Amino acid sequence: MAKPLNLLELIPKRIAKWEEVEGLVVILKPKFSHPWMREHLLPRLKKPYYRVKLDEIGSSVWRLCDGQRTVEEIGKILSQSFGEKIEPLYERLSYFFQMLERNRFLNLTQKDQNSGQ
Repeated sequence: MAKPLNLLELIPKRIAKWEEVEGLVVILKPKFSHPWMREHLLPRLKKPYYRVKLDEIGSSVWRLCDGQRTVEEIGKILSQSFGEKIEPLYERLSYFFQMLERNRFLNLTQKDQNSGQ
């Protein structure tokens, strides 16, 4: 039987385009997902991306999603940086990573899957 996934052991890796504006992260989501639309319509738009602005904590989490650190390691770094301000830490991280993965902004992989890359 397969071992259940443990969020703390997963490794988040950014896959969306992003930029920093005034020290905060802005994730760029294309307005179209269909390849033909992206190829032919996006270049003609003045604003081809939706801009998802992250707050201070979200920006810190995003910068730490380098494909090397586990969720647990990211949590420890955030706990040192933000202290009580970020509690309940792992519940917040769980929800945040679910939202980012659902919107295809990042991938969550297991350690053994990531080591071959």
